[in-house]
Amino acid sequence: MTLKYLGLILASSITFLSHAIPLSNEKLQPYQYEIKQPVSVKSVAIDKRHSTFSFTSFDGQTVYGRISYPKQQAKSYPVLIGLHAMGRNYKRWWVDNINGRKTITHVNDITAMADKQGFVVIALDARFHGKRKDPKISLRHIMTALNKDNNAQPYRDMILNTVKDYRVLLDWVQTQAQLDSSKIQVAGYSMGAHQSLLLAAVDDRITDVLAIVPPFVDGDELSAISPMLLAPSLSNNRLMLITADADQYATSLQSKQLFKSIPSTNKRWAEIPGGHILPKAYLKHIEHWFEGGKLTK
Repeated sequence: MTLKYLGLILASSITFLSHAIPLSNEKLQPYQYEIKQPVSVKSVAIDKRHSTFSFTSFDGQTVYGRISYPKQQAKSYPVLIGLHAMGRNYKRWWVDNINGRKTITHVNDITAMADKQGFVVIALDARFHGKRKDPKISLRHIMTALNKDNNAQPYRDMILNTVKDYRVLLDWVQTQAQLDSSKIQVAGYSMGAHQSLLLAAVDDRITDVLAIVPPFVDGDELSAISPMLLAPSLSNNRLMLITADADQYATSLQSKQLFKSIPSTNKRWAEIPGGHILPKAYLKHIEHWFEGGKLTK
């Protein structure tokens, strides 16, 4: 099955060579990957503007995702990569509910904003989420190991390897003539915000970062996935950080520390009253985000 859109044929199976960008900084080495075989991307059309797809990542795992094109036609499109929250999946970036369960993060509204500004939107299932759930290793198991058993490895590996999956996705984006690989943004909520900061820190193909209520991550066993430790690499990014003043996963002080640790001069921090699940009104802080330009405090 093929999907024709704006004169382009999106084949049901596309093969490309993934060339991992070398990482010189020692702190970034855990995010290095090697792919010896060509990567095959298989897509299935939903309609004229949307497709689901899958590909085999650096370690042989199958990654699932979705891509949407804007209503506004163009020869080349800027890209927004959306990273979902823990316990969610890539579908949340396009729908306001799944089986009656509301998309309380409102990331589907972010997709609508991006669409109006002519962005292609892409999202993947994180490891152990969505179609990538493992009946042998549940999220509950991973979080129990982290919080009660003093075993950070399952959680660390889930975060780190999902970021590497997105790096492989970026390799594919660069092969697509209709996608502007010089204009790639990331946006994430909670766990997705955490991964967005890491992805931008380790891969300079990301230009802009929208991080919404990222959890504060520290400790020796989690140092490889600590945004604070990798923040010095975020010097050239346009960055928006949105946090809550009563977030159980990051205090106001911790969020302030994270923001200060980011050396970019084109950044903004907005703290909203409330907890980890923000009111929909937080979207007002990003209503002009996709227009680009210098951020104002």
